[in-house]
Amino acid sequence: MSSAAVNGATLQYDDIGPKTGLPVLLIHGHPFYRSLWSPQAAALADAGYRVITPDLRGYGDSSVVDGPVYLCDFADDLAGVLDHLGIERAVVGGVSMGGQIAMEMQRSHAGRVQALLLSDTSAPAETTEGKAFRNRLADRLLAEGMEGYADEVIDKMLAAYNVTAMPEVAARVLRMMRATDPRGAAAALRGRAERPDYRDTLAATRCPVLIVVGADDVYTPLADAEALRQLVPHATLHVIEQAGHLPGAEQPAHFNAALLDFLRTQVSPSTTGLAG
Repeated sequence: MSSAAVNGATLQYDDIGPKTGLPVLLIHGHPFYRSLWSPQAAALADAGYRVITPDLRGYGDSSVVDGPVYLCDFADDLAGVLDHLGIERAVVGGVSMGGQIAMEMQRSHAGRVQALLLSDTSAPAETTEGKAFRNRLADRLLAEGMEGYADEVIDKMLAAYNVTAMPEVAARVLRMMRATDPRGAAAALRGRAERPDYRDTLAATRCPVLIVVGADDVYTPLADAEALRQLVPHATLHVIEQAGHLPGAEQPAHFNAALLDFLRTQVSPSTTGLAG
């Protein structure tokens, strides 16, 4: 684990694989941290890619700051991590909120994005009802902590049948949710409630794009992934069977195969992304 001081916060991150490999920046969702991507990081590093998995501010081992934290704040932080590492461009991927942060990277730091991975995420701005819900949830987490919330949503984060069929995966996901600092989670919820609409950004995207979705995702179902695909006609859409909102955790072999195939066939291996 390494750290970088960016924009008034200290971010912890892992940087594995050959430093000359094509950089891949993977962004976790809410309310997780960088180890969510452990199966992907190991597979990518073994294949010769340089994999950077940061803890977003307020999550994992990174510092907690007063909220709200907007998606543009997260994106600026990640651009700062790339600067810290001397990386000019990277493949940028994220799941759920992390996917929206990846879209924000494309919107506000497009020159840093060599390709996009969007897993189980959606592009429209939050609805009025969604804003109210996220702010109420932020209040609740600050008052009650993460335990009850984690127990309530585990069968939505994973496909309900996987909670019992994959007890080790369920335990890992629950452990991450319960360990998240409520202050960081609340700050992100309030900021995410104000997120912009990313549909125009995606429609203008020309870099390679991989869209992945769990076949049984109840938060961002297949219809949301198909809407992303319609916005980016050249994108590749891959549906992971027997998975819910976190297919990278539920079906890592299938997820990794799709990601590695995308990187091999659609992203130039000749560009290292190193500055200078």
